[in-house]
Amino acid sequence: MMKAGDAAKTRTRNLASITPQKLWYFTDPMCSWCWGFTPAIESIREEYGARLQTELVVGGLHPSETAPLTDVAREDIYHDWRQVHERSGQPFDFDRAIPAAGFVCNSEPPSRAVVSAASLDEELTLPMMRAIQSAFFADGRDVTKTETLADLAAELGFDRGAFLELFETRSMRDKTHAQFVKTRQMGVRGLPALILQQGDELHHICNSWQPLAKVHAALDTRLDESS
Repeated sequence: MMKAGDAAKTRTRNLASITPQKLWYFTDPMCSWCWGFTPAIESIREEYGARLQTELVVGGLHPSETAPLTDVAREDIYHDWRQVHERSGQPFDFDRAIPAAGFVCNSEPPSRAVVSAASLDEELTLPMMRAIQSAFFADGRDVTKTETLADLAAELGFDRGAFLELFETRSMRDKTHAQFVKTRQMGVRGLPALILQQGDELHHICNSWQPLAKVHAALDTRLDESS
C-alpha cells in the first residue's frame, strides 16, 4: 500500500512532469558576484533551455541608498571586486571603477531599467542586465543615471524615447519594488541565487556565487529525481 507521504511525492512528481519547470534567477545589476555569475547563467540557459523556463528577478541589493560612498566603503567594494575577478575571470576596470566622489550606490534605477526592458521585450531581459553590468564593472559608467541607462537600451535596439517614457512611470517603479519583495518572500539570502521550481516544490540551487560545475551538479540531481 502506498503511504500518504509517497502519494504526495508522486502527485508532485506528476505535476512537475506536466507543469513547466522554472528556474528563478535572482540577481542585481550592481552586484559584483552576480556579474561574476553571468557566464554561468548564460551557459545554464543555453544547456537547459529546452527543459527549464528561466525567469530573472531583480533582488534589490541597494534599492534605496541615498548616502554617497565613503572612502572606506569604496575600498571594501574594490576588495570584493578583486575576489570576483580572481574567481570568475570577469573583467573589471579598476582605474575608472565607481564614479568620482559623491557617487550614490543606488541599484533601484538600473534594476528598473531591466524591468522596463523586460516589459518591452522579454527576450532582451538578460541582455539588458548584462549590458548594465558590463557598463558598470568593465567600463566604469555610472549606471545610476537615467541617461546612461537610456543609452544602453538604445544600444540594444530599443527606441530611446519609448524606453525612457516607460522607465519613468509609476508602474515600472511598482513592478521593480514587487520583485524586491518577491526575492525576500522566496527566502533568498544572498545574490546571485537560483531556485528550481518543480510543480509546487521549490529547491534552492545556490544562494551566492558558485562555480558552474557545482551548479550543474545540483540542477542535474534535482532534474534527474523528477524524471
